[in-house]
Formats: sequence, C-alpha cells, structure tokens
Amino acid sequence: MVLDAPEDALGAAAAWRLGQAITALADDLAARGLRLVVRRGDAGAVLTALARETGAATVHLNSPRPFFSAGAARDALAAAGVALHVHPGNWLAPPGAVSTGAGGAYQKFTPFWRALRGREIAAPLGVPRLTAPPILPASDDWSLGAAMRRGAEVLAGQVRAGEAAARDRLSEFLDDALRGYADDRNRPDLPAATSGLSDALATGEISARHIWYAGLAARDAGAPGAETFLWELGWRDFARDLYFHAPQMDRQAWRAEWDDFPWCGDNPDAGLWRRGLTGIDMVDAGMRELYATGRMHNRVRMIVASFLTKHLLTHWRIGLDWFADTLTDWDPASNAMNWQWVAGSGPDAAPYFRVFNPDTQAAKFDPQGDYRRYWLTGPGDALFRAAIPLSWRIPRARPAPVIGLAEGRARALTAYAAR
Repeated sequence: MVLDAPEDALGAAAAWRLGQAITALADDLAARGLRLVVRRGDAGAVLTALARETGAATVHLNSPRPFFSAGAARDALAAAGVALHVHPGNWLAPPGAVSTGAGGAYQKFTPFWRALRGREIAAPLGVPRLTAPPILPASDDWSLGAAMRRGAEVLAGQVRAGEAAARDRLSEFLDDALRGYADDRNRPDLPAATSGLSDALATGEISARHIWYAGLAARDAGAPGAETFLWELGWRDFARDLYFHAPQMDRQAWRAEWDDFPWCGDNPDAGLWRRGLTGIDMVDAGMRELYATGRMHNRVRMIVASFLTKHLLTHWRIGLDWFADTLTDWDPASNAMNWQWVAGSGPDAAPYFRVFNPDTQAAKFDPQGDYRRYWLTGPGDALFRAAIPLSWRIPRARPAPVIGLAEGRARALTAYAAR
C-alpha cells in the first residue's frame, strides 16, 4: 500500500479511519501468513522500488480515489521494465466511460443514470491467491490518527473496520432494512434504515461493484427498495465522474455565474454552526452526530448545508472544508458535488429558491424527535462532549437561534435573486 501526498492531506477523521482500515487489512493478511507493506511517497517511485526489491514483473494497482492518475506511475514502472495493470477501483464504470452522445460528461444525474444503468457493470473479482516474496520488504509506519486527539477513543466505539465487517453490514442491511429503504432512507431517527457503508466505500474495504451486484440479486429476488438503493449508489459514480472531468470542483463554482456571489467568508455564526450551537435543533443535532461519529445522515447533511449556505449566507467551501476534516466517510467528489448542489452553484443543483426549513424537515423526517433528543440531551450528547476539544465549552442550556428561519430565508432569497 502506498500512502502518497493526498493521504498526507486527509482530514483528521478520514485519516484516522483509513488507519483503521489499513490495520484491519494487515490483520487479514497476517491470518493468511502474509504481511502488509506500507510505504510513503510518490506512487511511481515507491512501486518501482518495491518491484525491484521483490523481483516483480507486473504491478496490479487499485485505487479508491477519484482523483488518482496512474500515468506517472505507469511511466516510472515501464522505465524499470515492469508492467502496470490498473483495476477499476471503486467505480461502477471506469472514469469517463459514461459519456453523452457527443462524447462529453453528463451534467444531470437522470441521463447519467440511464446511461450507467444501460451498461454492463464489470463483476467484482474474487480474492486473489497471494504468496509472499522470498524477501519481505520493509514497511513504513501507517499511524494516521494523531490529529484526532481525544476524539479518537469516541470514534473507535462507532466504527466497524475491515472487509469482513463491511460485508456483514451489507448482508444485515439487505436482510433487514432493504424492503423499507425507499420510504425510510430519509429518516435519521431510523439509523438501521440505511446500509451504513459509506466509510467502508471511502476506504476501499468494500467495492461499489460488490454492493451493486448484491443489490441486483436482491432486486431480481423481488426485494422492495432494491432499485432505489442502486439509484443512490449511482449518485456516487455521478459525483466521481463530475470530479474526473472537473477536478477543481471542490474549489470553484461549477456554474461560472456563481463566482461573484457575495458569500460570507468564515465568520462567528459559522463557528457556532461547527460546534452545534446555532439554536436550531435539527442543525445542532446533525453537527453533534458528525463530531461524535465522523458521519451524518444524508438528509441531515442537506439540512445543515442549506442552513449554512442560505440562512447564514456562508460560502459552501467553509462547510466543505469542515466536512473534509470531520467525516470518516469523506469522499472528495461526493463532498464537493453535494455542497455545490445544496448551495445552487453545482451541476444538477437544487434551485436557488429551495431553502430547507430545518423545523419543517425535522417534523417530517424525525417526527417523534428521537434523533434530536438523542444528540441534544440523550446519550449522543455525552458522546459529543467526550469527543470535542475542551476549549469549546459547550453550555448545557440550549442557545437562542442565531437567526430566525423566516428571516434567514427571506434574506437568502433576496441575495440569490439579485445575483
């Protein structure tokens, strides 16, 4: 395994979670009498050195990252007389393979989905037969969790790392929750209603194609919810395809007309948003879930993102960067697409006049208030307080709202209409 520059730049939670995945992989290999070798540095240089040390004639490479380019590594290995075989990684279809009739990228999900759905998705490969080389290369340290500090112990209780755990989660979901997925996937108060596999996908512990074929089998067996599950998996490939064609998507507005929109930069209200102190229960519950678990229900992600970008008129990059630092399931493509979708500046984006009302959303998707109570006054509150920096000093009493919901919506619509 190569840890190169992008891994060194991972946010604290994503780096810690990757470290857990690497440890689980090392344990799996050790059970087969093998040893994982981890090296840090440029992928081409590292792979070339390892090929020389082991006498390898061919290198098989698999990357879950949507921004990895194998060109430099291929050239470096070719110069050393070593062939490189690149596997599809964690895509359903290879980068750029799903294209319009004119050969370009789709900018809306529905036609992309139709094109993807009409393709033959390659079946996942089985476990290869592996043998150790005569001389075992040295391995670098793969500790990646230092930046988590006191939050690491809390996160450790929320994570099931490793391939076996991911496959078990998928089986549990297909057996127990898939039938209600179409109706229940938007309910944060029903945590078992979704697969919970986003962190395993982000770290490569399970492949998108493995999940795809399991979903197809469930659909063919007549399972309600299976087609919706496949559709949601397709959104992930759509994000990666967009990112493949526009790798600046996490820094620049997809729609150029949004470049001069007067977003606020970082500000005190954004600081309250990060710490779950906006006084808006659904928003604060979501931000507490994020910090304590490294994850957040997808419906709640849309709610907190809308509140930051529209009610608080804060630049979507502020939220994108916070998610990048705190998500264990961080994926650069999905993160960028989702933030720009909510803000209105991205491809296939929500209309600018769509401003989520957190209270209305809470009444619809957390009707008994179970999710909010868990994170604001219940066991989730204790998890959150155990994970946060001591300097945050979160009061027990709920704060007043930073802005009225009607006032924030009106201000956003005025600003958006004037752009």
